[in-house]
Amino acid sequence: MAKKKAAKTNAIRLLEQRNMPFQAIAYETEGAIDGVSVAKKIGHPADHVYKTLVTTAGAGKTYVFVIPVEKELDLKAAARAAGEKKVEMLPLKDLFAATGYVRGGCSPVGMKKQFPTFIDESAKDLDYIIVSGGKIGIQIRLAPADLAEAANAEFAPVAK
Repeated sequence: MAKKKAAKTNAIRLLEQRNMPFQAIAYETEGAIDGVSVAKKIGHPADHVYKTLVTTAGAGKTYVFVIPVEKELDLKAAARAAGEKKVEMLPLKDLFAATGYVRGGCSPVGMKKQFPTFIDESAKDLDYIIVSGGKIGIQIRLAPADLAEAANAEFAPVAK
C-alpha cells in the first residue's frame, strides 16, 4: 500500500520555518487511535512514541506534557514541574479551543498559544522521539532536544 503524503500542519510549518530537521510520517487511520497502535502502524518502538496531554490548574493556567504512549501522566509530578499545587486534565470539550488541535492529533508544536510545556525526562536518553504532527494520521520524528526547542519545553520527570 502506498504511503499517505503528510499534509502541512501548523507543527510542520513551524519546524520548517525554523529549519529544524524532522521527518513527517503519515499513516492511514479512521479516526483517533491509541498511541501504542500508532507506534505499530508506523513501525517504531512504542518507547519512542510520545503523546501530548493538556492540563489546567484553573482559569488561564494551561500546561502541556509530552509523555511516552505506554505511560500515564503523574499529576502530582506534573504539578510540581509546573510550580502548581494541582493540575488536572483539560476537559476534552475545551481542547480544540485552547490548542487548535483535536484529540489524537494534538502536537506540542504549533498550538494556537504557547503554553508552558514539559517533556518527560525519559526522552533525553533517546536519539529520536515521535509526536503528533498536528493532525490525526501524521506523526513527526525529531531529536528530543529539537522538540524541546521548537515547543519551548523543558524536561521533567512527569510520567509514571
